[in-house]
Amino acid sequence: MDEYARRQFGAFVADRAPTLIRVAYLLCGGDQHAAEDLVQNALVKTATRWSTLRHEDPEGYIRTVMYREQVSRWRRSARGRELLVEPPREVLADQSGHVDLRLAMRVHLLRLPPAQRAVLVLRFFEDLTETQAAQVLGCSVGTVRSRTHRAVSRLRELLGDEHWLTEART
Repeated sequence: MDEYARRQFGAFVADRAPTLIRVAYLLCGGDQHAAEDLVQNALVKTATRWSTLRHEDPEGYIRTVMYREQVSRWRRSARGRELLVEPPREVLADQSGHVDLRLAMRVHLLRLPPAQRAVLVLRFFEDLTETQAAQVLGCSVGTVRSRTHRAVSRLRELLGDEHWLTEART
């Protein structure tokens, strides 16, 4: 990598790393260290190609690398998966619906399978279309639709009472 490309890549990383880490944090199920590792691996893979990268949107390229790397991790870990014990449910006494909903959503998002969580991140956090999400994940649009439907249905089931949703809107 020549000096100009090195400076350009360094400026890009300094500017966009916090955003990339937030996305990776969601993909990694709230594990900050895994998120940082994921971003670092994606940046290393991108740095080796930065000079020859003919991509209009380098952040989109890096995010695609991150998503595919995370899918590979899930596949590798599925072979030697540990049995996860459900954390005890806490009764939240706070009357603030927004805070309660946010906490409940975080707990329940972590209960979703990684593939469903990735689709929700792409569709609702990243605001990608079904087609764009399918391209990032390397699957069909139908797979994105079915995973989104299953994930949203499961969240509704886990959240239970509809009053969570109506309180959050007001």
